[in-house]
Amino acid sequence: MTSLPAFNNSEEQLLLTGCLAQDRQAQYQLYQRYKTAMFSCALRILGGDHDLAQDALQDAFVDVFRQLASFRQQSTLGAWIKTIVVRRSLATLRREQRMEVYDPERHPEPLVAWHDQLTGQALEKAIDELPAGYRAVFCLIEVEGYLHREVAEMLGISEGTTKSQLFHAKRLLKIKLHHLYL
Repeated sequence: MTSLPAFNNSEEQLLLTGCLAQDRQAQYQLYQRYKTAMFSCALRILGGDHDLAQDALQDAFVDVFRQLASFRQQSTLGAWIKTIVVRRSLATLRREQRMEVYDPERHPEPLVAWHDQLTGQALEKAIDELPAGYRAVFCLIEVEGYLHREVAEMLGISEGTTKSQLFHAKRLLKIKLHHLYL
């Protein structure tokens, strides 16, 4: 899960109050506090495309500042912002028409034997190479910690579809990692 900056409630409340009063310094501080974690989230969903992730992040923060008055404080400010970043990243993914349907002909399923030298970098590369829909579901569930029902709602698909997408994403990851270490 992406780690969010730690704040105490009074700090969060001061930032929130400043942002609601259109205080540019407070808005800048809010952005600075969350930009790295939120960029990482967008980057994973968008398959490592830095330009698209930056665009999604920028659009998300525009949404954050426009919608801040509707923040009901039922969660942390960071969790609320993350939801907006995820939704904006998914909208960017759809706009870019990068959703790919699983094709078993293109992705054969060999047996996987894990190599002792598996690195985080290799895993990240393999995740980035997943078809966009699989990558989005995988990242939202396995990395960001959302539940299947939450991801289904965000993507406008059934919970069964998220489970299927996650299953296929994991299977493709095994294949991709196997090929990296042949």
